[in-house]
Amino acid sequence: NCLSNAKAQSANFPFCTIEPNIGVVNVPDTRLQTLEELVKPESVVPATVEIVDIAGLVKGASKGEGLGNQFLANIRETDAILHVLRCFDNDNIVHVDGSVDPIRDKETIDIELQLRDLETVEKKLEKVNRAARTGNKDAIKEKEVLEGIKQALEQSKNVRSLILKEDDRLDFVKPLQLITDKPVLYVCNVDEASAKSGNAYAEKV
Repeated sequence: NCLSNAKAQSANFPFCTIEPNIGVVNVPDTRLQTLEELVKPESVVPATVEIVDIAGLVKGASKGEGLGNQFLANIRETDAILHVLRCFDNDNIVHVDGSVDPIRDKETIDIELQLRDLETVEKKLEKVNRAARTGNKDAIKEKEVLEGIKQALEQSKNVRSLILKEDDRLDFVKPLQLITDKPVLYVCNVDEASAKSGNAYAEKV
């Protein structure tokens, strides 16, 4: 709402957001003004970013808990993830887990996304293994890459953290739209007082 004036509903109960809220934000760029003065076009259209506000994720989402399946389907379609972590205490505002712990919340999301990616990789491996057994060289290479990713996910590593050859990432990873391969930005949601003086929760993050 602050970024886009989308007027998304905000209420004091879990899963207030069910359907995604979408806001479009213009990207500020002072170069546009300079170019406009030089070229004098009929119109100027700035670049935009589409922000999709998706319902929060809970433990067990990869197995359908909460709005898990819907959330994961929506987040798979994004280019990047902006993860807002609650970093303030307020007894009047409920937390789905009963207490404020942004590190726990971050790990909950990471684990659920890793589990969903693991499921995706395992399904793909079933098909690739059949092709690899026939001696198909591309399938053998893909199998090697996917098995490495599978092992990393089982060790609670995000795909974005893995060092992969660019060709392998483009050929075998990108088509799978793995959620933990997306870039992520963590945003600490603090109260007004700690925004000025510092916030212990945010410092841990």
